[in-house]
Amino acid sequence: MELTSRQETIVEIVKNNGPITGEQIAERLSLTRATLRPDLAILTMAGYLDARPRVGYFYTGKSGTQLLAEKVKHITVKHYQSRPVVVQEAASVYDAICTMFLEDVGSLFVVDKQATLVGVLSRKDLLRASLGKQSLESIPVSIIMTRMPNITVCKADDLITEVAKKLIDKQIDSLPIVTEVDYGSGFEVTGRITKTNITALLVDLANDEMI
Repeated sequence: MELTSRQETIVEIVKNNGPITGEQIAERLSLTRATLRPDLAILTMAGYLDARPRVGYFYTGKSGTQLLAEKVKHITVKHYQSRPVVVQEAASVYDAICTMFLEDVGSLFVVDKQATLVGVLSRKDLLRASLGKQSLESIPVSIIMTRMPNITVCKADDLITEVAKKLIDKQIDSLPIVTEVDYGSGFEVTGRITKTNITALLVDLANDEMI
């Protein structure tokens, strides 16, 4: 976050004189304690300052970059996830292409009759299938999809930094967000996390609108 000139001055005062009370800070700035209360609250919540009852404010010693890194490390997938787009494993390649086009997504998650994740379809998978001479209406997606257990997944409580690393390492566009099903081995798809979601996080960082 970008500090105002007064907030920067407060940080310097606390850094050089802390621990120091709010009244003492206000006196040095020739302001009232009530006037400074919002600034002190912002600086404390942002992590620049810390406060102890009957002691006062003191400087945490952390830079803006360090504070930002700490905040990002606590953001989980559920804060930026999107709605998943799924198709049945019996669906045709033609139907999958139509679904991908209409939903404007880069990957489709394939499920069985119990809604359990069994595969993933990428644009490359569908393009490769469309280059053949077979009728796309007659080819089920189960033939061309990437199957479990060769699918990288994540969970809603995973840290978004760890998931972003998976996207980079695997060179893929998205990951299914899953929960384990109760009736046996397998996963239910509850969401998706994409490079676009990661980009949204970057925009929020730039606008100081992080969750």
